[in-house]
Amino acid sequence: MRADPDQLEAAGSADPLRFRDDEAHEEPAVTLDAFLQQSNAAAVRIESGEDARELLPHLDRLALIEVAFPNFRDGRGYSTARILREGGYTGELRAAGDVLVDQIRFLRRCGFDSFAPDAPLDQAAVDRALTRYDAVYQPAADDAVPIWRRRLG
Repeated sequence: MRADPDQLEAAGSADPLRFRDDEAHEEPAVTLDAFLQQSNAAAVRIESGEDARELLPHLDRLALIEVAFPNFRDGRGYSTARILREGGYTGELRAAGDVLVDQIRFLRRCGFDSFAPDAPLDQAAVDRALTRYDAVYQPAADDAVPIWRRRLG
């Protein structure tokens, strides 16, 4: 699915880059601590280093989980996404912060389906990043079949 070019221009603002067909969730995300203390929030933000497993009993209530990437070298958000998707979360999972175009494909494989990067992303670069490789080597949260499984059946 190709991202909406208008959303790419607005990256870093209120309009995230999305790979979902449903309506974007507009409610601001609350902190994990605030979410765990209230019962009516449908959007939560997980900071780097917070334990995503605390959300597992509440996944059915959430429309949006935003995962913070304070800098591109911090990979804990990848693990957060895997925990949430493997735990059954099907809502919008947004990577927010210092997200670079060369990370988009790997973030998508971990289960992220929307992005709110600090800096705007070029549509052509995003398209190239998503289509550069047609094979994967390991199973992930996406539906891509690893090359070894295609070869061995």
